[in-house]
Amino acid sequence: MMKAQVRIALVGDYQPQAISHQAIPIALQLTASHLNVDIQSHWLPTETITDTSVLQDYDAIWVVPGSPYNHDDGAFMAIRHAREQNVPFLGSCGGFQYAIVEYARNVMGWHDAGHAETDSGGRLVIAPLSCSLVEKSGAIIFQPNTLAARVYGKLETHEGYHCNFGVNPEFVADLQRHPLIISGHDTEGDVRSVELPGHRFYSATLFQSERAALRNELSPLVVELIRAAATA
Repeated sequence: MMKAQVRIALVGDYQPQAISHQAIPIALQLTASHLNVDIQSHWLPTETITDTSVLQDYDAIWVVPGSPYNHDDGAFMAIRHAREQNVPFLGSCGGFQYAIVEYARNVMGWHDAGHAETDSGGRLVIAPLSCSLVEKSGAIIFQPNTLAARVYGKLETHEGYHCNFGVNPEFVADLQRHPLIISGHDTEGDVRSVELPGHRFYSATLFQSERAALRNELSPLVVELIRAAATA
């Protein structure tokens, strides 16, 4: 049974000039028509998330691009809430980077896990990319039998980016020893998407799948996020 309405929290600090932020409302509009569901989306600036109570009324949480966030703790709180409370979750770009840090800290127990953009010490699980991916695009190869492969319906896609940071290759082996699944890589073998099995929907990508909306195309991950949120 599908809900008629889905409430989604867009966690991040809205920047009208950010291409991904221009794409997100269109991606949701296209998804609403495709699934025939009313999507109520609300931007939640990171500094407004000081307690999980502000997230209680949402059926889905999308931590959107735009790091470093104004209030990192707000972004981490939203990701942890989605992961622990089984709320359908999508993280793109900055949302992917912060999801990796949140997971390393709270699931792997690496309390010193950090992000090289904002932290200087500890285990920097997110580090500068060897080549900037600001306004670049490239091939993504999905692992068979993953959520990503299933929703895309294929093992390769082409996606756009706007980032300078990604998963530190030094920590990939450790990340893989935990339930987290690395579902997608680029052609060089660098991590580009992760997911959590046993969760209603938990997917995070370094690429910005929402950019498909600017070509008037659906983002398979956004569709699946909303489908999961609408399925009671």
